[in-house]
Amino acid sequence: MTDPASLSAAQAAQRIAAGSLSATDLAEAMLARIAAREPVLRAFTHHEPALVMRQAARVDAAVKGGTKLPLAGLFLGVKDVLDTADQPSQYGSPIWGGHRPRSDAACVALARRAGAIIAGKTVTTEFATRFPGPTTNPHNPGHTPGGSSSGSAAGVGAGVLHLAFGTQTAGSIVRPAAYCGAVGFKPSYGAFHRAGMKVMSESLDTIGLMGSSVADVALGMTAMTGFDHSLTKPGRAPKLALVLAPGQAGTPETAGLMAFVSEAARKAGATVTLIELGAPFTDAVALHPHVMNMESAEALGWEIDHARAQLSPILREKMEWALAEPRAKLAEGRAAFAAAQLAFNDAIAGYDAVLTPSAPDEAPAGTDYTGDPMFNTLWTLLHTPAVTVPVGKGPKGLPLGAQIVTRRGEDAACLMWGEWLHGAVHG
Repeated sequence: MTDPASLSAAQAAQRIAAGSLSATDLAEAMLARIAAREPVLRAFTHHEPALVMRQAARVDAAVKGGTKLPLAGLFLGVKDVLDTADQPSQYGSPIWGGHRPRSDAACVALARRAGAIIAGKTVTTEFATRFPGPTTNPHNPGHTPGGSSSGSAAGVGAGVLHLAFGTQTAGSIVRPAAYCGAVGFKPSYGAFHRAGMKVMSESLDTIGLMGSSVADVALGMTAMTGFDHSLTKPGRAPKLALVLAPGQAGTPETAGLMAFVSEAARKAGATVTLIELGAPFTDAVALHPHVMNMESAEALGWEIDHARAQLSPILREKMEWALAEPRAKLAEGRAAFAAAQLAFNDAIAGYDAVLTPSAPDEAPAGTDYTGDPMFNTLWTLLHTPAVTVPVGKGPKGLPLGAQIVTRRGEDAACLMWGEWLHGAVHG
């Protein structure tokens, strides 16, 4: 008999809906897998098996009662900057240790409504910034899983979660997903309502989803947003604009990876054309740290005033720098973002999507540094959808990802072309 924990998200949900698998049986199998892998992985900041089993029992009762639940019984990880009514929400900071919100974040409520089981709260860096948590890379525990959505990416990459919420302010969904061999989808800005999120940057923070495959992510997005993200086969190969990081240079390994991916796409019928994005995109990227940190200093006003000593030294330094910046710099940054957003559609006119790296290289060694978001920042500030798909392994045997980006609002197309690219690379 097939181990229920080895089923994909779509397969598991279909079997539960059909009555050939119970959410309780799936939960028992998934909990056994978590118990075996979590001591090294350390993806969870809170995980309560008894609570998981109570959720599974409620799902089984609802399914038997005729309720249609598209995510019935699926294990969902919730990044610990998103509130949960039945589990602590501590935002990766000792300041909020033991905090128990009264309600779920809006996205968590949508997930429960669709039948997902909240498997636990996943580790985040401190307030989704830089200071890392204890999570390790599922492919090599001596390497970082990336951040700030560390636990979500590692949990999906290790096969202990079907889906997981992440958030992205610079590269916190796409980069860790790539490092952990998962699919990471940052939808268009605002696709998920941010009520119940510990928001840091009003202009940038975006809630997204990770899964083992593009199909699993599409299932989750459709079930939770109400918009159809189901994958359709395109009638032709895409026209892709190959874009590297504006104003920055990647590593030789990155250049080699993109040459390999581009050639695979061409062999599958795509046209791939290298284009350069200059001003206003380079201007916006240069001002990203100002907007991100100045808005974060506003968001952490209470913590800075009342619990400054409990902030990590690196975050304290960043916030002090941001508070010393002239307010005009924030306005300048927001204006640069708006200019780049207005220019983007014309910049990629004639192309179906952008092809770009997901990260500069494999996951760095150690867990103190979560990696460079140079290939993610632009797409976050543009508010466009972006998906990373696994495209192979690097010289150290760790996963590598490539990223597809489309215009804002073209979320279903982004997933469709991401799936196409994955098929082109893997044959």
